[in-house]
Amino acid sequence: MALLAVTGTGTEVGKTVTTAAVAALALTAGRRVAAVKLAQTGVLPHQDGDLAEVVRLAGPLGTRELARYPEPLAPATAARRAGLPGLRRDAAAAAVRELDADHDLVLIEGAGGLLARFDDTGWTLADLAADLAAPVVVVTTAGLGTLNAAALTAESLARRGARLHGVVIGSWPARPDLAMRCNLTDLPEMTGGPLIGVLPRAMAERGREAFAAAARAGLGAPLGGRFEATDFAVHWRT
Repeated sequence: MALLAVTGTGTEVGKTVTTAAVAALALTAGRRVAAVKLAQTGVLPHQDGDLAEVVRLAGPLGTRELARYPEPLAPATAARRAGLPGLRRDAAAAAVRELDADHDLVLIEGAGGLLARFDDTGWTLADLAADLAAPVVVVTTAGLGTLNAAALTAESLARRGARLHGVVIGSWPARPDLAMRCNLTDLPEMTGGPLIGVLPRAMAERGREAFAAAARAGLGAPLGGRFEATDFAVHWRT
């Protein structure tokens, strides 16, 4: 797997932490890793964006941010309000392919949810993933409401010809409620894809070594870790 797209069921669900976790495991395995942020919104030119957080958590890796807009809005809206051009679909694909030539793994992080638009033509991360034949990891929340959002995201991927690699719960609390525990078994059924990770809440507050250890425990074999969804679900049923 040379390309992997990371999307979410919405904002603040753990996309960047998941991207960093996958990168950390790949770096530990000796792979050449790069991360692409298609569009960073809500950040001024002199401020650190999501890619700086990925490097802080995972370690040195190649990075490329393709567009940046100051207001915290969907990329196409933020570009229009800033009087700036939106990110073109062909330019995004070309940038990813260029990094792919020199890296073993290129992680493509979207902005917000899967169908956030990047320019006024309306293209989305789902379209780019289909163009590049990049499997997609869907990061979702743990609790009530996530089944519908995750199922809609998986359906949108399938309709656009993109492949769901699996689902990751981006923030798992120390004391999950009933809905959270039930979602461990319901998410795969609702999305048609495996649960390939459950990452602990506040994982980003850990140092780099502890972060990598949490990534190894919280991500499954398809992402380079040791997480077993069945064992995890059984543990939380007891």
